[in-house]
Amino acid sequence: MPTAGRAAQLTDIWKSYGPVPVLKGVTLTLGIGEVHALLGGNGAGKSSLMKVMSGVIAANSGSVEINGQELATPSPAAAQKLGLYFVPQEAHIFPNQTVLENICLGLKRSARSMRARVEQLLEELSVSLDLDAEAAGLEIAERQIVEILRGMIRDARVLILDEPTSALTPFETRALFERVRNLQAQGVGIFFISHKLREIREICGTISVLRDGAIVLSGPLADFTDDEIVDAMSRVESAESEVTVPRTTGNISHVGRARLCVRNLSGEGFADIDMDVHAGEILGLAGVVGAGRTEFAETLFGLRPQSAGSVTLEGEDFPSRSPRRSIDRGLVYLPEDRQQHGLFLEAPLFWNASSYLIHRLPFFLRAARERLSFDRFRSDMGIVCTGPGQEAKGLSGGNQQKVLMAKCLSAKPKVLIMDEPTRGVDVAARNDIYALIRELAATGVAIVLISSDFDEIETLADRVQVMAFGKHAGEIDSDIAVDAIARMAFGAEENAHA
Repeated sequence: MPTAGRAAQLTDIWKSYGPVPVLKGVTLTLGIGEVHALLGGNGAGKSSLMKVMSGVIAANSGSVEINGQELATPSPAAAQKLGLYFVPQEAHIFPNQTVLENICLGLKRSARSMRARVEQLLEELSVSLDLDAEAAGLEIAERQIVEILRGMIRDARVLILDEPTSALTPFETRALFERVRNLQAQGVGIFFISHKLREIREICGTISVLRDGAIVLSGPLADFTDDEIVDAMSRVESAESEVTVPRTTGNISHVGRARLCVRNLSGEGFADIDMDVHAGEILGLAGVVGAGRTEFAETLFGLRPQSAGSVTLEGEDFPSRSPRRSIDRGLVYLPEDRQQHGLFLEAPLFWNASSYLIHRLPFFLRAARERLSFDRFRSDMGIVCTGPGQEAKGLSGGNQQKVLMAKCLSAKPKVLIMDEPTRGVDVAARNDIYALIRELAATGVAIVLISSDFDEIETLADRVQVMAFGKHAGEIDSDIAVDAIARMAFGAEENAHA
């Protein structure tokens, strides 16, 4: 039986990798039906702590208790058996299997025999998913729901949600929070890892902040101001909602000639899109998930075929595109999913940073040049790593994103398409990336900024285009504001369903 009022307990957790301590006597309590926020900068120890709790790694000392029982022999299977499930930021999906098969993955019973239970959970969480569809077609938000359902089908009483809203629009976030509240009402305890203070205040009742492997602040969320929380996190001076990069006014008088011209472009998931992006301009491309923004970006870059329309780059027609041709012409793409489509996780950092240019580097000088190039990016961008030979999988999310940006910058872009560039990074890393985007624009790079974070669009964009259901839904040239973007994005959605 679970201890009354307590879903999980971590007591005096210590963990070191070699001589380097990453967790220093961490003690945390998660109540039954409690949503407990866990914050910390990149490298603070959040990932290591949750891996210890979920049985992925063993602590050097300390104890983990789940539903009143000790996790004596750490393993993910043992933690799940005790009632804990870890929902990662990057959902693990098998694309060629059905949604139902993905949800029931690893269970002793067949997916078919579990269908009624899954349908019941869908109803309880107010979720609509086609269980018979191939999982390859799922949006990122839907993949996260699949991970949550994997936990629920295993009767999890403790959930760890790692940056669950990082790729969600405000509308999708609200829907997720309703599902979290449903779980909370059922007595499920939830660790909620996020960097978005406004969302934390909306859904969490308790907070703990990690810094340098130790708890430096913990207690009822209402007891702490945003400034106190941010100061405890990293000693940076501004919260997520108060980014140090100044907001743009939408004045684009500083930009140069059009570098990218798109006319009536159509492809899988979108149709008849017009777009002009000028040298030195940051064009925000906003919309909800499913609006066709990523499909549009991938088609521009040459990852998908176009069915109609034309593209002009630097005044010259660009009808037949492939990633290599686009890179050679100066059109570069930073993908949304850094782990699946951006980085080679088991390859060294220097190789990742130059991977867009492999076809240009002479074989015998490649490694030396790549290492020198990475060292420059490492210094300029503040990439925290052990060296250029470290594997990308060993970095925090924020540092992985910086390496992905280094990969794009190594190609010397004239037009840079950035798809959710700050997804899953902490406050400090987000500020670094914002500053870098501004610096790139100041040097004349034309930037297409795709983001589901409307605050981010408002902060950075000189001009905004909005897409909905694969179509152009509106444009904002001045007085850029979150409310105006949302009205266009969600207004178009409501009209489509009217």
